Amino acid sequence: MKNHPKPNDHHLVLGTLKDILTGNTITDTHDARYRQKIARLMLKNGFEKQDIQGPAPHELTAGSLKARINIDYLVRFKNKIVLFIKYAPGSLVTRRQSTLALSRTVSKYQIPFVVVTNGEDAEIIEGDSGQVIAHGMNKIPTKEIIENNFNDFSFKPISPKIFEQASRIAYACEVDGACPCDTDICIIESKGVS
Repeated sequence: MKNHPKPNDHHLVLGTLKDILTGNTITDTHDARYRQKIARLMLKNGFEKQDIQGPAPHELTAGSLKARINIDYLVRFKNKIVLFIKYAPGSLVTRRQSTLALSRTVSKYQIPFVVVTNGEDAEIIEGDSGQVIAHGMNKIPTKEIIENNFNDFSFKPISPKIFEQASRIAYACEVDGACPCDTDICIIESKGVS
């Protein structure tokens, strides 16, 4: 295994801060502050700390290529992932398809809501249709919304074909297209051509 490819030396480190979900001390950066803002919003939206997993390590494959990345937040209700949240600075539109694809690689079923956010704005995507259904941080589904609609979620199984396509899209965007200083990505050595 090798890390991708050099230390995170151009991101401004502001010290340390306490993670709101785990209580662990983490490096304080602008990105970390936005992630903490998202976590606080999910708690305000009625979810318990134990409902929110993040960062969640995830192994992503594309043919013979493999890499380990972190998913920002997976939110559960009744033992099902109901919200997939991806934070990335900048434009949301450019991350919409890759985030939807990535959401289709973390579970055997389609996660009902996929959220892409830069910490200031958000797009809420319906997992089944792939359509943007709402904009804004205040539109991220609350626990009450999830509870009221839970029986209507399909949790449709992800077919092998969709999984393979989604994996390749996600790998291309999340690994091949990653910032060279992103130390959260670990490329797992593999032989052969994908």
